[in-house]
Amino acid sequence: MAERKTVLLARFSALGDVAMTVPAVYSVCRSYPGVHFVFVTRPVMTSIFVCAPPNLTVVGADIKKEYAGVAGLRRLVGNIVAKYRPDIFVDLHNVLRTRIMSVFLRLKGIPTVRICKPRAKRRELTRRRDKVVLPLVTQHEYYREALRQGGFEPGDRFDNLYGGPCQAPSAQFAAVSAPKPEGQRWVGIAPFAAHEGKVYPPQLMEKVLARLQADADGGADIRVFLFGGGKSEQAVLDDWADKYPCVVSLAGKRYGFPAELALINHLDVIVTMDSANMHLAAIAGAPTVSIWGATHPYCGFKGWRQTDSDTIQLAMECRPCSVFGSKPCFRGDRLCMTAIKPELIYNKIIDKLALGRRI
Repeated sequence: MAERKTVLLARFSALGDVAMTVPAVYSVCRSYPGVHFVFVTRPVMTSIFVCAPPNLTVVGADIKKEYAGVAGLRRLVGNIVAKYRPDIFVDLHNVLRTRIMSVFLRLKGIPTVRICKPRAKRRELTRRRDKVVLPLVTQHEYYREALRQGGFEPGDRFDNLYGGPCQAPSAQFAAVSAPKPEGQRWVGIAPFAAHEGKVYPPQLMEKVLARLQADADGGADIRVFLFGGGKSEQAVLDDWADKYPCVVSLAGKRYGFPAELALINHLDVIVTMDSANMHLAAIAGAPTVSIWGATHPYCGFKGWRQTDSDTIQLAMECRPCSVFGSKPCFRGDRLCMTAIKPELIYNKIIDKLALGRRI
């Protein structure tokens, strides 16, 4: 809609959810270069928007402290309206917080639209009995549809963060690693997720690392980078890095998203859970292999342009049992994860590296 010059967008929540907005947001910005898009999110999320289109402004808003509560949201809306003068608000979150923002914006005469959330269909997919095991519309498409409701067809103008004239030179990750030597294969492994139902057992993942180290000892030029956060995760990853010479742990190093995303862009493959790292890797342009347990790609949260052949999962009647992996396993054995053989993951990596080896 040509008369609209400034579009306000908002998505708070988890890192992976915000990362999933990037393809739609970058596409719509490039499709409407004369429109100013203002994206509001948590402050920690702002740095994932690297190589952003020139007509995109990303604003960090601390909704837990500075803008907490209804009064804080009213103040946030007032500040945004005073500074950016938005013509429409596209709510990419659709939770109580953003609905309250919508009320304040409508009181100022600013129209609002919001993303659809298929809660009922997700319940049908994840309930214990009489599951309706059919693929749902992806979250990526729901973001695009919300933009369409606002009058903007996003188009398909996003490949990865570093497409077109914007590249990821090795200088951007110099604090993490020296430039990638010619012929060396770089593997990323992000073995953790926010909930236990989405985590492949570390003792099994270590077997994958052991096989990669055996390849390195046998002459394959392989380097493995481990991604994770938190003290407990850091302890595991640092232990692996100490055991296996080809492994480097980034956990606890605080290199920042721009450096880590640039490094991910140079990986030949990265193995992730259904996690934020899956979505970061996908938008950074790394070939991504994801492991799924309690959750399922059918829920709509597959990584950007990830194919079914790049997912590892077991066909089980109880799967999926959770949309986000937060429910405890009713079986008590997490068989959906523990039964996945390390050899399957290793062979997926080897397929991507094209080393031609099989167990």
